[in-house]
Amino acid sequence: MSRALASICVFCGARNGANPSHVTTARALGALIAAEGWRLVYGAGDVGLMGEVARATQSAGGPTMGVIPTHLLSAERAKQDVTQLVITQDMHERKKVMFMNSDAIVVLPGGAGTLDEFFEVLTWAILGLHAKPIYLLDNDGYWQPLIALIDHVVAQGFADASITRHVQVISDVASLAISLRAALA
Repeated sequence: MSRALASICVFCGARNGANPSHVTTARALGALIAAEGWRLVYGAGDVGLMGEVARATQSAGGPTMGVIPTHLLSAERAKQDVTQLVITQDMHERKKVMFMNSDAIVVLPGGAGTLDEFFEVLTWAILGLHAKPIYLLDNDGYWQPLIALIDHVVAQGFADASITRHVQVISDVASLAISLRAALA
């Protein structure tokens, strides 16, 4: 899975959320990506957690690839100083470009768009379309209701228990760093 420059796709909110620790975590993740010599692949926004992770990556000297559909250029204020900016026609193409240009996926707190991105890459993994590691960065227990929902889906017979092997739930950036280093080695 390793290549000359490993790339980490980060799905996250275009808002900061109510808990200030989400911003701190986004910044720590961006700093980690740069410190490890990886490239950030993200939704190109200059707002919310997206903007925080990108600015932290850039401040620490890391390369960034932003991918944004035309209809979100103004709403998410596309970050113009990324290393590479890709403008797509729609959300579907955005997700595909982000996924295809990454070696691992990290999901920070976010809303409906983040959930959509997470479930799409999870579904692709379940179907055997990829083996890229997917991490839920469960900052302050943010993803616990989602984890409970996945457990419920399994308990109700709508998914096999093996669904959980496609997602690693990580509670902090330091633990994520260890897992990513191992996965990208």
